[in-house]
Amino acid sequence: MTDEPVPVAVPRRVPINNPANLLTAVRIVLVPVFVVLVAASEMTESAWRIAACLTFCVASATDFADGWIARRYELVTSFGKVADPIADKALTGSALILLSAYEKLSWWVTGLILLREWGVTALRFWVIRYGIIPASRGGKLKTALQIAAIAWFLWPVPEPFDLVGVGLMVAALIVTLVTGVDYVLQATRIRRSAGAGLRAPSDTDA
Repeated sequence: MTDEPVPVAVPRRVPINNPANLLTAVRIVLVPVFVVLVAASEMTESAWRIAACLTFCVASATDFADGWIARRYELVTSFGKVADPIADKALTGSALILLSAYEKLSWWVTGLILLREWGVTALRFWVIRYGIIPASRGGKLKTALQIAAIAWFLWPVPEPFDLVGVGLMVAALIVTLVTGVDYVLQATRIRRSAGAGLRAPSDTDA
């Protein structure tokens, strides 16, 4: 009796031009559009400001959609792993900087959030050869709070309802910093596992 060769499963190839990556690309394109609209509005009570807020909300919606599509239909690609967090940080970062530039938000708040956001992105690249830091529930809550707070600041909300935006931003800042510490711990564990000759378990994230 001769041994028959055991068929080897061929890894599934995911095309880069898939719906998840397309949504990520749309978000990247909308960032300069959003910046121009905010600049045109000068954060006054105008249609430009409303358009800027709506553009920000649409771009933010693609963040939730592309991640869900990538995981649901197994469309995770190297492009998505890199481009998705960059698109997120570009959108949120530009919004925060513009709000501070037009004196709607204190610079120290923007500085702390951006330091955490870009720091976590750097951590992801630091460990990308050994594993993926998955988006935690806290991270998703952080993103939702940031989007809600920024949208509230962008929309021409009458007083005293603007205080709701302040509360949302305080909550977003707290969750942002707490989850930032958690990501540092996760990245440290992954590198320690790699240093011990063990490959860290990976997860998928758009």
